[in-house]
Amino acid sequence: MEYVIIEASGRQHWIEPGKFIDVNNLALKSGSKILIRRILFGRNQEDIFIGKPYVSQVQVEATVGNHFLGPKVIVYKMKPKKKYRRKNGHRQQLTRLMIEKNTF
Repeated sequence: MEYVIIEASGRQHWIEPGKFIDVNNLALKSGSKILIRRILFGRNQEDIFIGKPYVSQVQVEATVGNHFLGPKVIVYKMKPKKKYRRKNGHRQQLTRLMIEKNTF
C-alpha cells in the first residue's frame, strides 16, 4: 500500500494516488498542476520514509480542481440578562486537489 502524509493549510492529510483532498483556497487556476513538497511521512511497498520535519526525496503531484465554499459555520454570541445577541455565519473558501502520483 502506497501512501504519504502531507502538511497543507495547517492540517495533516493522509493521501493516496487517485484521491481528493480539500484545502484552504489556493490562488491557482482550475486544471493547473502543483508539486507538494511538505511530506511528513511516506510509504511504498518496500520502504518507509520519516521526515525530520520533512522528507526531501518524496514528492506528490496534484491537479487543482474546482474552488467552492465549505459548510456554513454558525457563530452565536449571547450575554444572558443583557439583551445582547449576535448571530453570524461563515463559509470558508476551499480548493479541491486531485492527487495524481507519489514520487519516491
